[in-house]
Amino acid sequence: MENRKLGSEGLEVSAVGLGCMGMSEFYGEGDEAESIATIHRALEVGVNFLDTADMYGRGANEELVGKAIADRRDQVVLATKFGIVRGDDPRDRGVNGRPEYVREAIDGSLRRLGLDHIDLYYQHRVDQTVPIEETVGAMAELVEAGKVRYLGLSEASAESIRKANSVHPISALQTEFSLFERGALDKVVPTLKELGIGFVPYSPLGRGFLTGRFRSGADFGSGDFRSNDPRMGEENMAANLAIVEAIEKLAEKHEVTPAQMAIAWVLAQGDDFAPIPGTKKVSRLEENAAAAEISLDPEELASLDALPQPRGDRYANMSSIDE
Repeated sequence: MENRKLGSEGLEVSAVGLGCMGMSEFYGEGDEAESIATIHRALEVGVNFLDTADMYGRGANEELVGKAIADRRDQVVLATKFGIVRGDDPRDRGVNGRPEYVREAIDGSLRRLGLDHIDLYYQHRVDQTVPIEETVGAMAELVEAGKVRYLGLSEASAESIRKANSVHPISALQTEFSLFERGALDKVVPTLKELGIGFVPYSPLGRGFLTGRFRSGADFGSGDFRSNDPRMGEENMAANLAIVEAIEKLAEKHEVTPAQMAIAWVLAQGDDFAPIPGTKKVSRLEENAAAAEISLDPEELASLDALPQPRGDRYANMSSIDE
């Protein structure tokens, strides 16, 4: 597994990372033993970039990841996030970017993870009520204190990225990006290129849709949030399957899976792109990691670039996205 440089501060991560969110929430029931085995296998095959957040499973995901890496911390580039605050109702979520909350959140994450520092610390969502310069200023203090090595943002607009980077160098921007969601190519990616900031695409498999495993809403299990995804609803899914079928056709030519083809396209967008496909299964982890070995020629890339945009909104509620 090759490493890729993100930003100008020295951060290096495996070209393909591992999103750990689904191990604790949102994608149906999890299995702790299987999830830990998946993390351990990731490190064995060179996937050292692990992604979690304090809101995943209300802290349970950080605890799980911390348990998995307790005896192998030196093998891991660990990223976590703060800023999304959850209420008692799963649908009740707010965003908090106040400096005092930044200081409180890092201590909570370090405690749950069992670590003395975080490698990459993201603001999970931009707080529209707090100047981002104030939030990043507090994050910069964490770097000075040795609690954090590098800073990142998640789902931030080009304007917010510029403001944040003027306070302290931002090493990475995490945003949803795949053949199923290419909105970042408009303004965000050009801004990252200009400022020398790395890109960490989450959901590079379109929340699993690009794997070809889902053909109707009946394919989603109990507790799977995708059953309410606008793009995977009955009205839009049939039209969006055309994207999947095109990926499947090219994947067959290369004798790889549709998932591997989808990740290969993301990796080909730039040597500072480091996608973090999520999984809680060893077999899927191995499949995703192998995508780094696929080479696509210019004609093949152009054919994937030309695929239609998906039908339907990205989220049922887009109120937390900084646009």
